[in-house]
Amino acid sequence: MASISWCCLFCLFLAVFVAQVGFCSSSKVYVVYMGGKSGDDPDDVLSQNHHMLASVHGGSVEQAQASHLYSYRHGFEGFAAKLTDEQASQIAKMPGVVSVFPNLKRKLHTTHSWDFMGLVGEETMEIPGHSTKNQVNVIIGFIDTGIWPESPSFSDADMPPVPPRWRGKCQLGEAFNASSCNRKVIGARYYMSGYEAEEDSSRIMSFRSPRDSSGHGSHTASIAAGRYVTNMNYKGLAAGGARGGAPMARIAVYKTCWESGCYDVDLLAAFDDAIRDGVHILSVSLGPDAPQGDYFNDAISIGSFHAASRGVLVVASVGNAGTRGSATNLAPWMMTVGASSMDRDFASDIVLGNATKFMGESLSLSEMNASARIISASEAHAGYFTPYQSSYCLDSSLNVTKARGKVLVCRHAESSSESKLAKSKIVKEAGGVGMVLIDEADKDVAIPFAIPSAVVGREMGRKILSYINNTRKPMSKISRAKTVLGSQPAPRIASFSSKGPNSLTPEILKPDVAAPGLNILAAWSPADGKMQFNILSGTSMSCPHITGVATLIKAVHPSWSPSAIKSAIMTTATILDKRDKPIRVDPEGRMANAFDYGSGFVDPKRVLDPGLIYDAHSVDYKAFLCSIGYDEKSLRLVTRDNSTCDQTFTAASSLNYPSITIPNLKDSFSVTRTVTNVGRARSVYKAVVSNPAGINVTVVPKQLIFNRYGQKIKFTVNFKVAAPSKGYAFGFLTWRSADARVTSPLVVRAAPSPMGLMR
Repeated sequence: MASISWCCLFCLFLAVFVAQVGFCSSSKVYVVYMGGKSGDDPDDVLSQNHHMLASVHGGSVEQAQASHLYSYRHGFEGFAAKLTDEQASQIAKMPGVVSVFPNLKRKLHTTHSWDFMGLVGEETMEIPGHSTKNQVNVIIGFIDTGIWPESPSFSDADMPPVPPRWRGKCQLGEAFNASSCNRKVIGARYYMSGYEAEEDSSRIMSFRSPRDSSGHGSHTASIAAGRYVTNMNYKGLAAGGARGGAPMARIAVYKTCWESGCYDVDLLAAFDDAIRDGVHILSVSLGPDAPQGDYFNDAISIGSFHAASRGVLVVASVGNAGTRGSATNLAPWMMTVGASSMDRDFASDIVLGNATKFMGESLSLSEMNASARIISASEAHAGYFTPYQSSYCLDSSLNVTKARGKVLVCRHAESSSESKLAKSKIVKEAGGVGMVLIDEADKDVAIPFAIPSAVVGREMGRKILSYINNTRKPMSKISRAKTVLGSQPAPRIASFSSKGPNSLTPEILKPDVAAPGLNILAAWSPADGKMQFNILSGTSMSCPHITGVATLIKAVHPSWSPSAIKSAIMTTATILDKRDKPIRVDPEGRMANAFDYGSGFVDPKRVLDPGLIYDAHSVDYKAFLCSIGYDEKSLRLVTRDNSTCDQTFTAASSLNYPSITIPNLKDSFSVTRTVTNVGRARSVYKAVVSNPAGINVTVVPKQLIFNRYGQKIKFTVNFKVAAPSKGYAFGFLTWRSADARVTSPLVVRAAPSPMGLMR
């Protein structure tokens, strides 16, 4: 009997043991991240962590303490604990939790754009099959708002001496001395004569030196060439290691932009100095308003022409107007960049009283302690403002009595981030405790609102307003922002990114390419907001991504011309997202075309082996100018030499550009291109064509046979109208070999027939 009892007891013990093992094996370590330091006593933070854990362990403090591994309570807040998936999901929904993620074994991970584009690593940024270590000899010039040299993104630790060919200087000024430059930031200048001539410089708030007071210049420089920073984050969001595309490249700063903007006089002086100083690449995240004026009236077009003629690639942003035909920086001798999203969002949850949850874009780290009434801002109209006017939460348009303690649903019709932030301040001043902002155009741009807030699109806004209108006592609660990884589809073309066609020279496709520009984390100036890092959106952010890629190409192929580097980036770009579906455009989700992304979304893994390149030099750009109507007198204003128009093209489309655009096709037209072999010496390429709708395209010859590196071969592309069509049609030409795909977008618009009908 005893033996039976012991046997049963042993079996019971074994069953309990197995059950416990089974329970433990279903748990794993999670990190619960809760943002920046709150100011609470570290011991209180530990107690709060245990309390949160106890709530998912049936109230057991003992189990909570047993599962707890570590508390983060000094520089930022959070904890690590053993949790089941269900427990982790419960904690992720708790107030104050930014993100919960499993403790996977990881390689160094970034925040986040370079990993999204396929370049992994810490400082090396190596591309398989190539060494980019020569980037220490590549110098990038940034024409912008200056730099904050003490940022860890601009450390010169372990960098070799400054390249001997460098001829630049470290210009002294306010809060900027000789030690502000180093082996990373090897040159710095500032320009304000143009600014002083136009404005009252006694009211200038910026440093009278290369030091950055606005943050924009530091942000763009670190995207392209920032050193590795182990824990870059924005108030706890997007935390992780981060670096620029070419982290060992050198930086030269040309501060031309002040509070109100950047004047042409100063821009041209900066271009002039940069060319003389010996930069290899210039990054220009600024431009004129659309529509852009004549090339000769645009400092960036002129400056970049001189730069290109001296072998300096100029990379520029396409603009943030977002509408069709609003692209700027249109000259063919510069590279123009549009903006896309990544697979990371910053979002706040909007929970309605009926438990329906919506997610809206936000960088607001404050949250509502409890649910509150939610109303349309039109219900809180004040004074002489109509309900329609108040629905846009205009200044002084809200009745304090009606708005106090409530969440307001506001509409937004503008495109500036500042006006969105201002709306949250207006709601706060009226006593509102939260805001839902309906903004269809830029719903994906995250804003650091003054109160708990989130941006939603038109359809989500309609559903929230429907809930309000059909509920006796509608309630809502808005959570603090959190990092959301893996959002799809990605990339998408950002709604604010300016679009083609080229309003100045329709034969030249702009933008040339797209890169991440939505909610980008990078270095900042502590003079603005006392932050080391910040999250910004704009084509200003996409531009330095391409600058970084171009720098890696220059490091591997130092003899390549600016147009060769540009061609390598364009012809290897992709028009498919990460799920191999056609790239879409925010906000409506339509299928993107070449006016949205140029040749496509940059693919850094392929740029070093493009196979073939479309090269062009000063003589080609001069012929281009002549082809669009410039005479020798006006041409020489740019070239300052004895250039002539003896070798002009029959049409601007004849420039040896990596894309082909025919904006006014009358029956038929032929374009000649020349490609240079930069791949395998002996190689054969075959033409593959996707016809634009209603257009027949033939290529002669259909096959290109190369026998040596550097060999050039001409081919002709023939276009013929085949069927009536309206507007532009899009296709592509790809040269395929065993090793490479060299793709050019084809953009064609058939001319109206003499009777006014389409052919």
